[in-house]
Amino acid sequence: MKDYEKQADSDDVLSRHTAEYNLSVAMSNPQLKEQTDQNQKLKKALEARHLSMIAIGGALGTGLLIGTGTALRTGGPAAIFITYSLVGFVVFMVLSALGEVATFIPLADGFAGYCRRYVDEALGFACGWVYLFKYLLLPPNQLVAGALVMQFWVDKDRVNPGVWIAVFLVIITAVNVLGVRFFGEIEFWLSSVKVITCLGLIILMLCIALGGSPSGDRLGFRYWKNPGAFKEYEESSRDLYIGGATGRFVSFVAVLVTTIFAYTGSELVGITFAECARPRKAIPKAIKLTFYRILLFYICSVLLLGMCVSSTDGKLLGASGNTASASPFVIAITNAKIKGLDHVINACILIFVMSAANSDMYICSRTIYGLAVAGYAPYFFSKTNKKGVPMYGIALCFAFCLLAFMTTSSSAADIFNHFVNVVSLTGLITWTCILFLHMRFMKALTAQGYSRKKDLAFRSPFQPFGTYFSFGMCCFLILAKNFTVFLGNDFPYETFITGYIVLPVFIIMLFGWKFWKKTRLIPVNEVDLDTYRDVVDYEEEQFQAKDAEDKAIREAQGNPRDLKWFYDKVFGWIF
Repeated sequence: MKDYEKQADSDDVLSRHTAEYNLSVAMSNPQLKEQTDQNQKLKKALEARHLSMIAIGGALGTGLLIGTGTALRTGGPAAIFITYSLVGFVVFMVLSALGEVATFIPLADGFAGYCRRYVDEALGFACGWVYLFKYLLLPPNQLVAGALVMQFWVDKDRVNPGVWIAVFLVIITAVNVLGVRFFGEIEFWLSSVKVITCLGLIILMLCIALGGSPSGDRLGFRYWKNPGAFKEYEESSRDLYIGGATGRFVSFVAVLVTTIFAYTGSELVGITFAECARPRKAIPKAIKLTFYRILLFYICSVLLLGMCVSSTDGKLLGASGNTASASPFVIAITNAKIKGLDHVINACILIFVMSAANSDMYICSRTIYGLAVAGYAPYFFSKTNKKGVPMYGIALCFAFCLLAFMTTSSSAADIFNHFVNVVSLTGLITWTCILFLHMRFMKALTAQGYSRKKDLAFRSPFQPFGTYFSFGMCCFLILAKNFTVFLGNDFPYETFITGYIVLPVFIIMLFGWKFWKKTRLIPVNEVDLDTYRDVVDYEEEQFQAKDAEDKAIREAQGNPRDLKWFYDKVFGWIF
């Protein structure tokens, strides 16, 4: 009798959820009214370990292995240490804000859905499309980077870069077509390699700094004293030099802006929340672990890098490209007279690039899916196959990936680089939208009598000041991006246009949709904090009951700590 009642309760909750889902879809996009729920559903196949690894894998990229060289050359060791710490805090606050909102009620339509639900439909439209624009152009850029990495081993005169682009495109498309479970497993292992690589480099840099390399030179903080912790600003391509304290401040702000893009992509884990099997357990774990990973992999890495490589090193000043030769870590290894590791690091860079391309295609397909579900994109993008894969979204991303082939021409490559600069601002705009919707979410909770302490499965720390501070930082960085174009006697208008054009486009989309659809900023006492929440509550209760049952069985068998417990306690903090 109890089992029957339990099943009846389950059916009642799920049937109400289905009705509410269909009603929401029909209201947002009438063309979807006749579609079945099953043709629009993503599969909840990602486990906590997948989510945790994707959280760190999305943030670890070539920006750390290669981009840190430019930052060190521009600002000096103290500048990159401070900026990476500051931006790391902002990123943690962004992810914590997103985690708090997503654990309350996970939505399938991603950032656009959260903005639409808690702020304004117009913000959901603008944020969603700007974010999609970014991930339409990032996958082809990653494919081009992969082809450049291969040139470290095989010259482009022997094998045309287009061959490598085609091979990589087939691989990432296959991984995404095979379903989210397969994607999650692949990303888990690729991200594991990233983590191991970063740990290895941290240990190696520490040994070099302490004099444990073949050169036997104990570096310590030598380069913080000479040539100095901060550098004056110099841009040789424009014959621009700013000395003194003003120059050091300009260099610091320039490094602060470039540091943002080493962290860009950290928010992509938020797109995976809709396909997480147990969001209220997996999401908080992924967010909390991100703090320690940022502290270890980013902040420790740049601190040790500033100890091992001088900001005036000739190899650093002449480094360019996307291969191991451009990595400041390889420069440190070379200066320490360690041989043979350049090929290993280049292989790791290739894995970083492939993982990024794979994740970018996944995010692109899920973003257009979310826009379609919200009624912001053509309805057919909301359709999925039996594996829960939005195939039309994959096809759209695949089509844009073909842009990578035009970079085999040098003139076309210059044009494509301008496109990349156009979308580089979208990450900051997305972070700003996430922080703003979190502010509205917190106000809605208070206005409607909810308690953050009692009613939330996960609470973002340092609130509300953490979100306010990070929001202000993001707004400042949006305006400060490419600020150096205003310095000096010349004005590089191409850099200015491509660097800032996304901002007016975002504003036009925001107010254009607002005036066309006559939307409004949702009053905090009218924000929907109830729809779907009963389903999430019920599913979590079922998971907790299953955990208690499994624990009782293990204890009855005299084995209270199984392999899963061992994994969570020993490796879970990092993997």
